[in-house]
Amino acid sequence: MNTAKGTTSQRPNIPNELLPDLPHGPLSEYRRRASFNWKEMVFFLDDEELIQFKKEIFSALENDPLFHRHPGQDLSMEKYRELTFRRCKRIFEYNFLTLQQTLEKPQKVLALINCLGMYDWSLGAKYFLNTQVFSGAVGNAGSERHSQFLNQVQTMEIFGCFALTELSHGSNTKAVRTTATFDASTKGFILNSPDFEAAKFWVGNMGKTATHAVVYAQLYTSDGKCHGLHSFVVQIRDPQTLLPMPGVMVGDIGKKLGQNGLDNGFAMFHNVRIPQENLLNRTGEITSSGTYTSAYKDPKQRLGASLGTLSSGRVSIMSMAVVNLKLAISIAIRFSATRRQFGPTEDEEIPVLEYQLQQWRLIPYLAAAYALDYFSKTFFMNLVELQIGIFMKDKSQRQAELGKEIHALSCAGKPLASWTAQHGAQECREACGGHGYLAMNRLGDIRSDNDPNCTYEGDNNVLLQQTSNYLLSLVHLVHEDKAHIESPLGSINFLIDFKDILGHKFTASSVEECLDPKVSLAAYKWLVCYLLRESYLKLQQEKKNRNNDFNARNNCQVYYCRSLALAFIEHAVLERFHDYTHDFSTPSSLQPVLKKLCALYGLWSLSKHLTVLYQGGYCLGQLPARIVQDAILELCAQLKDEAVALVDVIAPPDFILNSPIAKADGELYKNLWSAVLQGEKVLERASWWEEFCSNKPVIGPLKSQL
Repeated sequence: MNTAKGTTSQRPNIPNELLPDLPHGPLSEYRRRASFNWKEMVFFLDDEELIQFKKEIFSALENDPLFHRHPGQDLSMEKYRELTFRRCKRIFEYNFLTLQQTLEKPQKVLALINCLGMYDWSLGAKYFLNTQVFSGAVGNAGSERHSQFLNQVQTMEIFGCFALTELSHGSNTKAVRTTATFDASTKGFILNSPDFEAAKFWVGNMGKTATHAVVYAQLYTSDGKCHGLHSFVVQIRDPQTLLPMPGVMVGDIGKKLGQNGLDNGFAMFHNVRIPQENLLNRTGEITSSGTYTSAYKDPKQRLGASLGTLSSGRVSIMSMAVVNLKLAISIAIRFSATRRQFGPTEDEEIPVLEYQLQQWRLIPYLAAAYALDYFSKTFFMNLVELQIGIFMKDKSQRQAELGKEIHALSCAGKPLASWTAQHGAQECREACGGHGYLAMNRLGDIRSDNDPNCTYEGDNNVLLQQTSNYLLSLVHLVHEDKAHIESPLGSINFLIDFKDILGHKFTASSVEECLDPKVSLAAYKWLVCYLLRESYLKLQQEKKNRNNDFNARNNCQVYYCRSLALAFIEHAVLERFHDYTHDFSTPSSLQPVLKKLCALYGLWSLSKHLTVLYQGGYCLGQLPARIVQDAILELCAQLKDEAVALVDVIAPPDFILNSPIAKADGELYKNLWSAVLQGEKVLERASWWEEFCSNKPVIGPLKSQL
């Protein structure tokens, strides 16, 4: 069955107004070659309600003059931030999501943030930090008494931010130094920053616009005892004037490498008084007599519960990174399919997508976009399940294990997604040559806007240690013959066969065999087991040598624990995508191309671990490396004709994508030339022309004075 025409002939029930046919042009030839109907794929990946929701958002932005862009216009930071805030305010006015809709279909929350991010991540982040991060922290860590803040966010009476990081402390959260001391005489807390190093720093929205913050501080009772890190709602500005509240010094940290429409700021507190009720009291409470109580007796568990909201941030960042990867690869693939250079004869030029090198550079990132997108969507729903359990006060063992597993997966998932997007954006920029370096084609902005994903909510390399710690905590189980190893999401279930898996070898003997994703999955299972064993042995040896747990763990990260965490998350992503693409419910018309994407993602990711596969004895001789590499090239070649249609599935409308070299009509040069000519003052002579024409340099005198 040929479903390659990009029409609704194979699926007459797909409304054309919902998914309009794509324009004919230079990309049409590649679209005709595709083995599947791109509209059917869209409907398979998202249900009709979600597709309609995204279309509603995109159409609203495109039809609203406030969101129109002007090619070549270089806004000042002040103007950019003003425009971003006005656009954020307009999103509130559109009211795309009611609270009831959010509860009924939480996927829409993620879809809204991602749609805004596809347009501009300064806008997406500004909206997200207020409506989800601030509100999420209040809702998850607070109680019914804090509902007023949630209502005020929805009506934009207040504007929120999330203040955890300090100037001198970020990843080491338990060392945060801001204090909140309970004053029994006034039944309230007094917030203080002991010095400038304790200033809250890097806080999104705090620079110019936030009126309220969730502030993390060390809670002290009146007797001077510290009960650890807790969160508080603190008003930092007057909503009527935007002037700082008494005792609050708040400001903007300045221009960043990207996302400059978002105002990141700092704050210091000098004897700032807040009501007792502003303590977010899920992890701890102060009684009317001034006594501290908590359901968590272990301070470590209390700290973990207090920082629980960070997992939701990391899960969201995974999705944000995938959006950036989708944008970058959409631009690069469409460009590569229309950019013609050289050819078999002097009179013929062919699209650069036909070159093996271009395929090898780009198509694995296309496969990664599909695999990571599916993982991030399903993982988001896993998080929703966890949050429902928290809301329902579920104290079951499964709920506890689910929290640990989501923490471990999110601490590795954010690094994997953000690094893949960062490397992919750079590769896409280079693959588009000089035109990719032109700012109007957006690849530079995508790269810069994705860059902070590698850092905030935890530096990637530091976060990976959380995942490896989780895995190392299971070592005692894998050595027990009848151990029960099972997790709610199944990511560690294969470890029950730990000893057996370590005896396996790479057995594929041909490229054809490697095209089956099961080859990569089997290799990954061995890889995780091997790295878990080696990390544990290295850790034990270091403990003997150093007699210090801190130094021992420090000396086990490179080549051991870090690699273990990455292999673990890559296996988890691949396994989910494999099960999805091979499920009986996946349409037979879509399975072939999806299975190829799965196989390519698996082999491409696995190829980065070939050294360890040989080092540990899983691979022997030249054959395994050769056929893995050849299989990657074969899959790239097979997916080359599918690539444009696969991009059509994930690319937003032209207005949102905002890249002249990547419009859906494929008219690369016409669109680029038109955009250049629309640039501001593009044909005007320089404003300093008189300096050039009238003041010729005098050669000699200055030199003689030196």
